[in-house]
Amino acid sequence: MYVNREKRFQLGVTLVELVVFMVIVSVALVGVLKVLEITNKGSVDPLVRKQAISIAESLLLEIEQQSFTLCDPEDPNAATAVTTADCTGGAASSQDKGGAALTSPSPNSESRYSAINPFDNVADYGGFAMPDANCAGICSPGNSTPLAGLGAYSATVTVTRVGGAAPFAGFPLSAVLQIAVRVTGPANTDVTLTGYRFRYAPNI
Repeated sequence: MYVNREKRFQLGVTLVELVVFMVIVSVALVGVLKVLEITNKGSVDPLVRKQAISIAESLLLEIEQQSFTLCDPEDPNAATAVTTADCTGGAASSQDKGGAALTSPSPNSESRYSAINPFDNVADYGGFAMPDANCAGICSPGNSTPLAGLGAYSATVTVTRVGGAAPFAGFPLSAVLQIAVRVTGPANTDVTLTGYRFRYAPNI
């Protein structure tokens, strides 16, 4: 007896194939979500870091544009002093503070926020910080009102004599100042910018 048996092709998928497919899709989905998570976190960090850099750049430029004279610019002898000893009050009252650490303005009555007696020399910024007793955040020069949106940031300034050693070996110790501005902010942001000033004009 002849029996006509037609070939039958399997339709659909087996349970094993379905499980494998689900595993592959799950792994791919986890990978995509992980990338999105990293991208989402990283998208905020550049903005915070850019803001910190902007604060540091602004403060560093402000400092570098100040005078770098032997005496305080308000000193009657500022235009004629040949050495710091010629300043009113002698070397200890000069902008070099007689060689002492540059951690406060000279004279001490000067303030970055004062319109009458402001910082007027590079060395005045040594030890400066924001926030401080006069500014509750990041403030503009001549104004102690904190700038909006910058309450999570802080800034500090270090001014150091670096003359007399490489690469400034040809200059006296006090004739070259290194200015380091450090700004910290959200998400452990920490930025430090460094600049230098040479005393090419000791008098005003």
